[in-house]
Amino acid sequence: MNEVSPLAGASAGRLADVWVYLSASPLLGLTATLLVYHAAFVAYRRTGFHPLANPVALSVIVLGSLLWATSTPYATYFEGAQFVHFLLGPATVALAVPLFDQLARLKRLWLPMLGALVVGTLAATVSAIGVGWALGASKATIASLAPKSVTAPVAMGISEQIGGLPTLTAVLVVCTGILGAATARTLFDLLRIKDPTVRGFALGTAAHGIGTARAFQVSDEMGAFAGLAMGLCALFSAVALPLLAGWLLRWI
Repeated sequence: MNEVSPLAGASAGRLADVWVYLSASPLLGLTATLLVYHAAFVAYRRTGFHPLANPVALSVIVLGSLLWATSTPYATYFEGAQFVHFLLGPATVALAVPLFDQLARLKRLWLPMLGALVVGTLAATVSAIGVGWALGASKATIASLAPKSVTAPVAMGISEQIGGLPTLTAVLVVCTGILGAATARTLFDLLRIKDPTVRGFALGTAAHGIGTARAFQVSDEMGAFAGLAMGLCALFSAVALPLLAGWLLRWI
């Protein structure tokens, strides 16, 4: 009959104590997020920046699996990961720097971009509500789906205002961004859209921050206009979407 040696048992006990200590520390969530994203980005780079190897998607899968495997509550993880979340604000403001270099072109294109912003934002909202309704989703789910193309902090606020579930909206926003970043190049090529300004603005409108990050990997010009679209879409959506979505939801 095999017996566990006292030394092995003591080692296992010490490892368990270390894990209990680390799992209670906010730094665990932050460290895990940074390490996993770094590894995902290395894999992304080694694939030649293939859209399907998007580092955000890979990080979500790995981190979600780790939380599930270790039975770590999301709230515990977020105590550390919230530091990364906080940096979304300064990172968004920093997008104005490359946009300044495109100021002359922005002055020439402000009218068509304004039209594209309104049409793109409304199309994303109406199509999301329409698909949700056609598939028999509940009102709460449809309301959560409506702001899926808006950057997460704004989308969650809109969702709560129109009767949706902010946590579900956050998941849908991330999925939308990943899908947009992964498929944009193929769609643009099929539609024969070559202008980086048009590509960037469309990607920022439809796929918010994740799409903007992808645009910057292609060129600074494309990233600058994607960042502009993301910011303007958030501003326009905060005002228009509660009115539009609220009106449409009353008819469902």
